Amino acid sequence: MTHLQRRAVVYVRQSTLEQVRHHHERRQQQYELAEQARAMGWHEVEVMDEDLGHSSATPGTRDGFQRLVGAVGLREVGAVFSLEVSRLARNNRDWSQLVDLCALTDTLIVDFDGVYNAQLLTDRMVLGLKGTMSEFELGLFRQRSQEALRHKAAKGELFFTVPVGYVLTPDGRCEQDPDQRIRQGVATVFERFAQTGSVRQVLIGFRQEGLSLPAVRYQQGARHVIWREATYGALRRILGNPLYAGAYAYGQRHTVTEVVGGRAQRRHGRTRPQEEWPVLLPNRLPAYIPWETYQRNQRLIRENAKSVIGEPTRGAAQSGQALLTGLLRCRRCGRQLQVHYGGSGRVVRYHCVGERVMHGGPSCIAFGGLRVDQAVAAEVLRAVEPVALQAALQAWEEMQTQPEARRTALELSIQQARYEAERAQRQFDRVEPENRLVANELERRWNAALQERRRLEAELAQLPPPPPAPSAADRAALLALAQDLPAVWHDPHTDMRQKKQLVRILIQEIMVDLPADQPVVDLVIHWVGGTHTELRVRRYRTGEHRYTTDREVTEVVRALAQMVPDRVAANILNRLTLRTGHDNTWTQTRVRSCRDAHHIPGFDPAKPRDWVTMEEAATRLQVSPMTVHRLIKIGVLPARQVVPYAPWTIMPADLERDAVRAAVQAVRRRCPRSLPRHATEQMLVPEDML
Repeated sequence: MTHLQRRAVVYVRQSTLEQVRHHHERRQQQYELAEQARAMGWHEVEVMDEDLGHSSATPGTRDGFQRLVGAVGLREVGAVFSLEVSRLARNNRDWSQLVDLCALTDTLIVDFDGVYNAQLLTDRMVLGLKGTMSEFELGLFRQRSQEALRHKAAKGELFFTVPVGYVLTPDGRCEQDPDQRIRQGVATVFERFAQTGSVRQVLIGFRQEGLSLPAVRYQQGARHVIWREATYGALRRILGNPLYAGAYAYGQRHTVTEVVGGRAQRRHGRTRPQEEWPVLLPNRLPAYIPWETYQRNQRLIRENAKSVIGEPTRGAAQSGQALLTGLLRCRRCGRQLQVHYGGSGRVVRYHCVGERVMHGGPSCIAFGGLRVDQAVAAEVLRAVEPVALQAALQAWEEMQTQPEARRTALELSIQQARYEAERAQRQFDRVEPENRLVANELERRWNAALQERRRLEAELAQLPPPPPAPSAADRAALLALAQDLPAVWHDPHTDMRQKKQLVRILIQEIMVDLPADQPVVDLVIHWVGGTHTELRVRRYRTGEHRYTTDREVTEVVRALAQMVPDRVAANILNRLTLRTGHDNTWTQTRVRSCRDAHHIPGFDPAKPRDWVTMEEAATRLQVSPMTVHRLIKIGVLPARQVVPYAPWTIMPADLERDAVRAAVQAVRRRCPRSLPRHATEQMLVPEDML
């Protein structure tokens, strides 16, 4: 026969690596088909076992099967031996291709039932039925198992593994790990994230303080908890697992089949949105954080992610001086505004550059951020002022109850190290001294445990002493700060990240626009609660900046420069409690600098003027300056003062008034009763005694 002149191929396959490791008898049955082929007359027998551990459910993923099909198509194979049809294929596509090739090349198919010739209609029908039944059997098995899993998951009882910080009891329940050190390590992650609002900042804190993170490792089917250096991925997995919030979730990830390079490939672990999870049962398990906190954490992590096209996010709250980063949105184009820093990072400007970046057009709007940040901060402080006292009391309670994380972690690590050292000592004491092979290894482990314990104790001793418990005076100071929240806000030591986090808790976004006809910035604050607040902030004009002297003060300097020298003008400005642009008091030099900056001429006593001072008026009237001042106060002599404490200016013509002359004559005659009195003037001596 021509079949015996070609070689026989024995196709060996098991679906999973688990079957390869444990189902040896079934694999041996397939290898024994080679002896059966030789007994049937084939001298050349080839065993193809490249597909051990590969499933046949997905087409095009088995190199051994593809090599078999190629050899059959080249008429190199006289018979294909397989224990059963399911070993060759679990889908009709692969099976039909093989049967068609065997019919064209006159190749036999042999299984435990018999020998089949695909060229015979009866055998071909039987082979087709076997392939269909094999595919149906696989689908039925999968459907039953999936339905059973979904039924158990719907009750919140399906657990394959549990994350670190939890353990499975013998009866299948999920509980928090009884190890206090493990629970404290997991709780520290959530505490640090609540403080910083950023996964990266939590990672930096763990690395800087040398805190370790518990992790689960499986060795030979056994579950072990190890301590290792924190990584971003480990922190992200802890913060993103709803189990820590007491919620049972099933179906968070799914498998997607894609065609890549003409072959179907299955992509495992694709994440579903939370609203598409098949099962989500909140408040079913012991929790480390409330469910509301978990939801808020996920929203904050998404917002901290970098923006993508069409999905702008606010980004993480960082230490930059721009308070409204990620919150401003242009009312003209709807795009998010970007922040730019100048002046060594101290000057903040907001720009809408979306049109320029995306389409090459001009920028929509741009403005300085100093006054806008100050205006929004004032609105935020006004909003949180009623709850400031409550927040201070809560912070007071946390100061009293929350221990230092680093010290607590070290103390728990030392307890664990002491246990390991005592356990190693007990093992060493039980071994026979003559058995040096075992005794040497146990002694090495004991010494290593003792060294680890001494290292941790030395590290604990090097920590600074814990701060003293807050006293009643500290509590009073904290409450005083709560009542003066603006002072805390504007304190240079207040962390900028905390300010931004507070603003983002209260504000959803801010719509901004620049009117073309006015030098102002129009803001519409969208608060989280749904209310809106409209603000209008004046912009700096050309040449103005944060240290520019106010226009009102400059006008006072201009008026005083016509009347008095710079030294006298500085005294008057200080008495008026006016300040320079840098918030300094006035000196003769600073007055001169202000005049030079605004091109204001200085005082010139030789310059002719149309008015006289109070001293000059007293000389002309031949009375004392106090008399002239009294005449001004009672309204007899008209005079003008540009600002309080400035010299009085008197017109010479007013000195010739009849009322002024009569008042002067009365003073000279020593008849003060003939003069009118000011409303606030009081007599030291009764009038009847004068």
